[in-house]
Order: sequence, then structure tokens, then C-alpha cells
Amino acid sequence: MPAALTSKRYQVEGPADAIEFCFAQGWSDGLPVVPPTEDKVRALLEAARLAPTQEIGFVAHRAVSITAEKVAINAVLAGCRPEYMPIVVAAVEGIADPRWSYHGPGTSTAGAGVLMIVNGPIARELDVNAGDNLFGPGWRANLTLGRAVRLVMRNVCGSRPGTLDRGTLGHPGKLSYVIAENEADSPWTPLHVERGFRAEQSTVTVMAAEAPRQFYNQLSNTAEGVLTTLADDMRISGNVMGQPHYCVVLAGEHMRTIAGDGWDKKRIRQFLWEHTQNSHAHLKRTQRMSGALQPGDDARLRPLLVSPDDILVVAAGGRAGAFSCYIPGWSSVRSSQAVTKEVKR
Repeated sequence: MPAALTSKRYQVEGPADAIEFCFAQGWSDGLPVVPPTEDKVRALLEAARLAPTQEIGFVAHRAVSITAEKVAINAVLAGCRPEYMPIVVAAVEGIADPRWSYHGPGTSTAGAGVLMIVNGPIARELDVNAGDNLFGPGWRANLTLGRAVRLVMRNVCGSRPGTLDRGTLGHPGKLSYVIAENEADSPWTPLHVERGFRAEQSTVTVMAAEAPRQFYNQLSNTAEGVLTTLADDMRISGNVMGQPHYCVVLAGEHMRTIAGDGWDKKRIRQFLWEHTQNSHAHLKRTQRMSGALQPGDDARLRPLLVSPDDILVVAAGGRAGAFSCYIPGWSSVRSSQAVTKEVKR
């Protein structure tokens, strides 16, 4: 006999009333939700082979235990298919990991979203978009996976706008912010393999992130030319005072140009790290660094990141168009680390 679900039951007249009831309870992110009936919740739990009471994560700053039942309920609300549940579970494990440091990105006025990067066979099996319109609408997997994680943050961890979520501006990625790496076309080592997993494993990487910043370069036919444009834009982005991570997403045309010159991800990271440093003089003149100008400040440099390894390089986006993007991480050095978790099935 399956284990009993412990969440409270509510009786409503019909599907339309159920949707309005969810709105009235504050369970929605502002869009209509799928009413979480017991059979739908059980289907997700069975797909991930989880007991309802199994703890997926514990958020110490909230003193909140996130159980599989609560994750499944919110995944149903978000519109997830049962086979999506293992990815949602892995992502929740990621944001509950102490390295991700939930309290900051979950509450900060900086308004971070949860960037989720899916790697491995499951991304292809579930059609997680890695190509055209990468951050846009049109893919159920991308939109509902990210939405499920945000609803867990809202309904289980209490990160609701205006109360524990104090984002000054926020950004649309706080609704859903999910991509897959285009491993099929990429000439480079996949992100999850760089981060210690095997190519045949499926993973999700979670990063507290600002919105994507698109850049354009149709003039250069060399790796250095494209990356010089990118570095110039990155150099004055974000809070430029040492963020924990940047994610660089290189789409088809730029990917082919850079790879055609023989550059791998390690060389890309090193080049960007070296060419995104700001002088102390510039940081002081633009009111990003405190203190008066000192002799030598024009030559004294501050890196955007502690290490080149703090740049996540991902091959994704449409095959056509001389556009790529970068995504600044949330807040300051080491405050929230990107975390990669295996998707278990």
C-alpha cells in the first residue's frame, strides 16, 4: 500500500474553481496553476521513486525541511509532467545545498533568479531547449521546470515577493530560467563533465543569477575578436566588484568561430578573466569602490572574478545570428556558489 500523503485536502466544485482557489491561497506565481490532485502528486513521486516523507533538502536559515511530497505538489502546480520530477528534485537539492546559500539569493534586494542548466541524456530525452529562442517561451520542459523550483521557494521556503523575497527590481528569470547545453553541436567538453561528472550522467547546475545580457559581434572571424567584444561588455557589467560566477552562453555562430580557431573552454575562461579587469581608478571614478584616488590606481587592477574557473562556459542558443550572452552571478565573492547535482532516475 502506498504511503499516505500528509498535506491538507480541500474540496472545490470544479477545475476552474480549483484554479481560483489556488490564487486565493497565494500558491500561484501570478499565472494559472494546475490543481494538485492526489493522483497527479503520486504520479510525480512514483516517477522519481520517492516516498512522500523523504527529505529532499533542508534550508537552515529557514529551518525548513523540503519533502518529496511538497516538491511534487509544486511541480504539479507548475505544470510538470511526471518524468520532469527527477530534474526538479535535483534542482531543489542544489538550492538547499549550503554552498548555494539559500538565504541570500532567496531574500536579497538584488533579486536573483535561479539559473538552471541541464546536461546529459535527460535534456535530450525531455526536449529541454538548448537552441533557438533559448531563454524564451515555447518549451514546456524549460518553463515548467524553473517554475516548479520557484514555487517550492515561494510555497515551502516562504520566499514571497514583498515579504521574505525583497527584490528591488527582480527580473523575468525569477519565473523560470532554464536552459540545456547544446552538447550535440558543441565542440567542447560539456559543463557537467568539467564539473566532475561523467558524460552519460544527467545533471542540473543551479546558479543564483541576474538577467542575461546579450552582445553582438558580426565583424570578427576570430576567437579573440568575438571574445574581446564580450570582455569589454562584461567588464562594466553587474556590480564589477568580484561576483561569485559569470555564465557565458555562446550560440552557434560565435561557437563555430571560436572553436574554429582551436580555442577550448579553458582558454576562453582565461582570456575573459584577463580582459575583464578594471583599474582601481575606474572603479573609484564610477563610485563602485570607496576611497580617494591614489597614485598608481590607474595601473592597479581588480578582477571581475576570483578565478577563471568561476566562469561557466555553455554552448547553447540558435545556430544563426551573431549573438551570444553572459549572465552575472548574484552578489559578492563566494556568497553563493553554483552547484551541480546528479539527476537520479
